Amino acid sequence: MDFIDDSGIILTSEVIRAGFTKANFYKFVKVHNFEQVAHGVYASPEAWADENYILSLRCPQAVFSHDEALYHYRLTDREPTKRTITVYTGYGTGRLLKDNICVHTIKKNLLEIGKTMVTTSFGHQIPMYDLERTICDLVRNRHNFEIQDYQTALRNYVTRTDKDLNRLMNYAKLFHVEKILREYMEFLL
Repeated sequence: MDFIDDSGIILTSEVIRAGFTKANFYKFVKVHNFEQVAHGVYASPEAWADENYILSLRCPQAVFSHDEALYHYRLTDREPTKRTITVYTGYGTGRLLKDNICVHTIKKNLLEIGKTMVTTSFGHQIPMYDLERTICDLVRNRHNFEIQDYQTALRNYVTRTDKDLNRLMNYAKLFHVEKILREYMEFLL
């Protein structure tokens, strides 16, 4: 089947959209020992499980954020214990929470702000918030972080050569953390 990506992942929705019946697809899955790794997502026996990529296929509205983004941008060296995403308020999160995924919600009109595509260690593209949105999320949720991790992430951001302070302050206005962030930046810079 031409619907299997390079990593051995196949989506039920793509197969059905191409005109195959569910019965034929499920027969193919069974014969070739594909494993269901998420609702509508199957992996070949040879596939390496890229959990974040599979989650992005399972929940295309989600954006990787908070701990995931802090670790990806090397603002912290602590690997996330849970996969962390943001979805819009009102999105059904029951299955995600049941699967031990940390889910943050935000107004639908703010979900896309700072969204970019990054490459996982397996070479897949997934949506993640950019550096500046990640800092705003950190400040907005500062009470959920240990003070040492919080301060380390801010210090690491300030030392980066690829930081964009103008973008950071524009985002800070949108997320109502401008005053707090300005105080931290004045202290750290």
